[in-house]
This record gives sequence, C-alpha cells and structure tokens, in this order.
Amino acid sequence: MSQGWKITVIVLAVAGVVSTPLVWLLDGPDAGQLTGACVQAAAGIAALVWALFQHSGSRADDTAVRTGPARADDGGTALTGVRRPQGRGSGSAQVERTGGATATGDGSNAVSGIDYT
Repeated sequence: MSQGWKITVIVLAVAGVVSTPLVWLLDGPDAGQLTGACVQAAAGIAALVWALFQHSGSRADDTAVRTGPARADDGGTALTGVRRPQGRGSGSAQVERTGGATATGDGSNAVSGIDYT
C-alpha cells in the first residue's frame, strides 16, 4: 500500500469513528442508533488498525546471482552479494553462487552473501 493510500485510509477511519456515532450519541440515541454507532465505530477502528499494519509501497526484493570476485585492501570493504544496512528493507534478500570476497590489511572487511551491518 502506498503512503498516500495509507494516510487516506487512516484519515477516513478516524472520521468514521468520530463523525456519525458522535452526532447520534449527543442527540439522545435510541437502541437502533446506539447499535449503529457501535458498529460504525468498530468498523472505523478495524480499518485504522489494518492501515497501520500495512507495509508501505517501497518494498524491495534484493537478489544477487553469480557475482564475480571482490577484493578489499587496507580498510576497504569487499562485498559480493546484497547490503542491507542495519537490516533495512521489508522485502526479501537472496543470494546464489556469489563470488569470493577477499579482504587484506587492517580494518578490511569481506562479505560473500548478505551484509546486515
């Protein structure tokens, strides 16, 4: 769900929870209006919760297949795969048959696969 649609659903859900039930309840509701207000409020709350738990539309699936070798020297980083800094991203990450990653020298780093650092 895109961010725009998510915001739209949240705004409409809040409006549904507050609008008509509030008007009915302030006007001395009968049993039918009270039931309708409860049902409408519950539907609005359900829509709000649903929208809050939807992933944004920026979901990305990362794939690296048959990459070549990588080499890092003297503090460099060699990566033959997928980098996901601090585990960011809501899509899947997959690597297959990555090339060799070699690091030499102080502070060098080599990853052949998925790097979550």
